[in-house]
Amino acid sequence: MNPAPKQKRPSFVTVEEFFRTNEKSLKLRLIGSEAGFSRKISEPSVNRPGLALAGFFTYFAYKRVQVIGNSEHSFLEGLEPRIRSARFSQLCSQEIPCIVVARGHRIDASLVELANQAGISVFQTNMVTMKFLNAATIKLEWAFSPTQLVHGCMVDVQGMGVLIQGDSGSGKSESVIGLLQRGASLVADDAVRLRLIEDREIVASAPEMTRGMIEIRGLGILNVPALFGVGALRLSKRLDLIVNLVHGQKTEDLERVGVATQMREIMGMDIPNVSLPVAPGRDVAGLIELAAMNHKLRTFGYNSAVEFDQRLLKKMTDDQLG
Repeated sequence: MNPAPKQKRPSFVTVEEFFRTNEKSLKLRLIGSEAGFSRKISEPSVNRPGLALAGFFTYFAYKRVQVIGNSEHSFLEGLEPRIRSARFSQLCSQEIPCIVVARGHRIDASLVELANQAGISVFQTNMVTMKFLNAATIKLEWAFSPTQLVHGCMVDVQGMGVLIQGDSGSGKSESVIGLLQRGASLVADDAVRLRLIEDREIVASAPEMTRGMIEIRGLGILNVPALFGVGALRLSKRLDLIVNLVHGQKTEDLERVGVATQMREIMGMDIPNVSLPVAPGRDVAGLIELAAMNHKLRTFGYNSAVEFDQRLLKKMTDDQLG
């Protein structure tokens, strides 16, 4: 058995990474210098430094992105220029990652210069403060989530996120082509990046280099959106089911009835797992689609194997009663 892939959990995100990744989605605009781009954001959250601007730094969350909203902006505007500069300078001396001014507010140029001198980048966003806080927290939690790279193909089949795995040459990519022809969407081929979100679900995506591409032996690298349309590509999808393709000589112990759901642990979570035999002439893509549809039924509380078991027990009981 191959060793389990290693899990990676980022310990920090640089200010530059945060800005470049979320510039459009968070409507960020740099109004200071890039001197603070190398600073580290060490906590996946944001902080409003109202108490800090008032001079109270006990339990100050200095490792977080600092957001100046309406309250903080009004407080600063109400201070005398000398006191305002002293309070802002004190804030900038706390090794904070960066400052974001919400609601499109403008802070005094002298304060921006103080931040530049301290090596702290200042950004502006037009978003309402609370909306920015929520959106930025989600973005940071995503960036800090543990990830794991696994070998296989990830597809969206009938709304179910299916990870197809198997030995080399088992026909994973060929099965994906068959699924795409049936209306499925490709998420990743060969290398699948799994990301654990809040210990409640696993989301799969493709490395940027291979996104939208699939390799077929004899044909080479194919561009899926160009061949099947943009609807045949998904950037990410929750992992719902694992399908393991097994060669014929290894199928003796495979499930025949399927009353109990087989599970497999990935990143600390139990994911339903199905093993399908691979043999010449078998419609593996169709079987994978059936597995996805059957799993969807089970999520709705219906189990075909249990129904068959109940029918069998009733037939045996009726026979015994004559």
